[in-house]
Amino acid sequence: MLMGEYLHTIDAKGRLILPAKFRAELGDRLIATKGLDTCVFVYGLEEWAILENKLKQLPLAKPEARAFVRFFFAGAAELECDKQGRILLPNNLREYAQLDKDVVVIGVSNRVEIWSKKIWDDYNDQLGPTVAQMAEELVDLGI
Repeated sequence: MLMGEYLHTIDAKGRLILPAKFRAELGDRLIATKGLDTCVFVYGLEEWAILENKLKQLPLAKPEARAFVRFFFAGAAELECDKQGRILLPNNLREYAQLDKDVVVIGVSNRVEIWSKKIWDDYNDQLGPTVAQMAEELVDLGI
């Protein structure tokens, strides 16, 4: 399971070191794509295949389904870790997630998310006061 929060930097060439714990779980070949909430989602090939299969089953007749599938696949790129554990994030993903220098890399169960440090801090500032309310609402889902 992927979990934890790590502060890293992206170098001038767009490379980012993934935490060793994440590399061990994800493998050397990864899929990165536009994530929700203005971040980048990173999947191992096995998890990507599961997601891809689910997305293929969405009804093409629904405009929302087509748009969602386009969003995920058009922004996706296959990446490889180099010997130093770095990945080269494509420019389109760096621009989408506003990744400049300081980033936060988090584990979220079956995927890694890469956030701009500023956006991550803002997100947490907004989320903090509402976590208790969200927890109350999730009780209905058995959590």
